[in-house]
Amino acid sequence: MDGRPHVTLEDVAREAEVSLATASRALNGTTKVRPDLRERVLAAAQQLSYTPNAHAQALAGGAHRTVGVICHDVSDPYFAAISRGVMRAADEAGLLVMLASTFRDPQKEIAYISMLRAQRASAILLVGSGFEDKEWERALAAEIEPYQRGGGQVAVVSRHRTLRVDSVQPENREGAAQLARTLAAQGHRRFAVLTGPHALTTVVDRLKGFREGLAEAGIDLAEDQIVEGTFTRDGGHAAMSELLARGLEATCVFAVTDVMAIGAITALREAGKSVPEDVSLAGFDDIPVVRDLTPPLTTVALPLEELGERAMELAVRDNHGKRRRILRMPAEVVVRESTRPIAG
Repeated sequence: MDGRPHVTLEDVAREAEVSLATASRALNGTTKVRPDLRERVLAAAQQLSYTPNAHAQALAGGAHRTVGVICHDVSDPYFAAISRGVMRAADEAGLLVMLASTFRDPQKEIAYISMLRAQRASAILLVGSGFEDKEWERALAAEIEPYQRGGGQVAVVSRHRTLRVDSVQPENREGAAQLARTLAAQGHRRFAVLTGPHALTTVVDRLKGFREGLAEAGIDLAEDQIVEGTFTRDGGHAAMSELLARGLEATCVFAVTDVMAIGAITALREAGKSVPEDVSLAGFDDIPVVRDLTPPLTTVALPLEELGERAMELAVRDNHGKRRRILRMPAEVVVRESTRPIAG
């Protein structure tokens, strides 16, 4: 291995000391290139083992097109619902979907993108939060940008700060702010938050929005009432258990995902606490199962399947040379029996 598994047209142009346009014309066999320049480009391509127009050839060859979908954890109901929307849109477009879970490992995400480039997938979808990590952002861009230049298309679900691709962005920040306003209007003044890893942009947005909504009501969120856990049922259980061990002062607990809220309910019951009689509990996402909990969960509803459908539509649209699109998907507070008004 020479350490360069994905040689790009830009690499060839640099090696041959010509422009990208000249390199492209030379490799495509056009006569509008001086013979000496063509020879330099072809020699550079041979030296670098470059396959010209890999994506164009794959797409033009009439083979069944494939789309790579990379999500954090397909077993999580949030990602399962979004993936269902992706699959439905892909089926209607006659596309084959390859699905991978990263389990929130940023290095796995980059590795899967590299593999999908090697497989010449016609489009890649990244489903899940970006990471607050500049080194990861640079490594991701180093994979995505040459893939796009080669004809591949990319779309993401959720916020990625610096990635210049089409995106479908749920209103995480505003949805959390709306929830905070709703809970404050119920009379709650003491809050706790069960949060996911702060390296995730989704966590940053939801926590920031919740703080902003509370601030509008003149409420401060104490730092010792914020407990971090993993974005899982067990993470919610562990975070709630830690909060109880510290001494639960809040009348209302906000779990930044419904899955974490499910674990939190169990931890509260194990501690002899009743929801909402002893403490109110709210989540975020409105995954289907939370309607059937006892009590049903107050949450912020996102159109999960539609997120997947819209992302797939963006990933397969012809967007060459056009500005990236950002679709913002609304969030709606759904009040159920897990929260209740309290006396002032």
